[in-house]
Amino acid sequence: MTASTARPAVWWIVLLAAAGAFALTMGTRQTMGLFIGPINTATGLGLASISLAFAVGQLWWGLTQPFAGAVADRFGAGRPMLLGLAMVCVGTALVPFMQTTLGLTLAIGILAAGGAGLAGPAVLMSATMRLMPPERRGLATGIVNAGGSFGQFALAPVAAWLLATQGWQPALWVLAAMVLLALPAAWVLRGGQPAAVAAAGAAAPPPPPAAHAAMATMSSRQALRAAFAEPGFVLLTLGFFVCGFHVAFLATHLPGVVASCGLTPQWAGWALAVLGAFNIAGSLAMGWAVGRWRMKSLLAAVYAARAVAVLIFLVAPKTGPVLLIFAAVMGLTYLSTVPPTAGLVAKFFGTRHMAMLFGVTMLSHQVGGFLGAWLGGLLFEATGGYTVLWLIDAGLAVGAALLHLPIREAPLRRAALPAAA
Repeated sequence: MTASTARPAVWWIVLLAAAGAFALTMGTRQTMGLFIGPINTATGLGLASISLAFAVGQLWWGLTQPFAGAVADRFGAGRPMLLGLAMVCVGTALVPFMQTTLGLTLAIGILAAGGAGLAGPAVLMSATMRLMPPERRGLATGIVNAGGSFGQFALAPVAAWLLATQGWQPALWVLAAMVLLALPAAWVLRGGQPAAVAAAGAAAPPPPPAAHAAMATMSSRQALRAAFAEPGFVLLTLGFFVCGFHVAFLATHLPGVVASCGLTPQWAGWALAVLGAFNIAGSLAMGWAVGRWRMKSLLAAVYAARAVAVLIFLVAPKTGPVLLIFAAVMGLTYLSTVPPTAGLVAKFFGTRHMAMLFGVTMLSHQVGGFLGAWLGGLLFEATGGYTVLWLIDAGLAVGAALLHLPIREAPLRRAALPAAA
């Protein structure tokens, strides 16, 4: 019996497990930036060396997801989640003991970021899609995505309070322990068919499209070959690169943008809070919209909205209220691309290789993220401002909007599968 036969109570257990795990891993990972100053003071390594560890983490988080997805597709989500949660816990706890750039890179960039990738969105989204009925998958991915946003929003003040009252080393140890609260989620999402789902009992769902059934018989290598032979998947992956560029630039350099506008640091804090709050709203709204409109059109609209918002911000007066309005618009579009991107991967190829294939798109996202974070600092030093980077960001957003228009939003036709597969 499949997930579409499950009782509503089981659906909410699945959603709570996936969203809660994403909240704890993403929240812990995103709060690490608060510790850059204390780490620098304690080690004397300099911001450039410490930033290298974080940059490695951006790439490694993306690189781990296709491999984690391949394991989850074959053995279920439980194994990569258990390993990933353990790595995040150990990596975070080891940071206070690392006094060299190599040590910090190992703890922050390899263990913590790699663990967050193993228990990250590729595994969580695919497990959720397998365990939810098809008509609820759009909203489900929106809720899981909002869980990651909520973790970032909720754990940042907790980490700041611990940092101020307990010191930076105990604060990191508490965050490391909190990650282990996600261990029960690995059991809930461990396989494709939990006992509660199988026992629910109902009419069998309609058979999958022929191409989905054919994909289900393929090896991981054959599935990758089939995916990259589909133009829609290539265009989708290229578009997600732009999303990563935009998100990492904002996450890394928004405080610097605020300072360059002549505003006080308090406005940066408010802008980040508004960004996080509206990110939750945008994720939930997109999850609802995915079941009602074409996903490629939603993605094109999100990228176009980003471009328009950036261009308006460039010419608008740089006041505090304008900044908060801009942060709200950016929050609505921040990670709202995830539900329709995951939805299109499942629609193209089914859920058998969903974790691995969505992991490939996440890798593209993180390559863009590395460039967004790195170029932001590089161009600021070269030009004394962020205008050039904003113009690049807007141009890329327009390009991403156009990339999604020719995508054929339908299950892959069996005739389109490569003969070798």
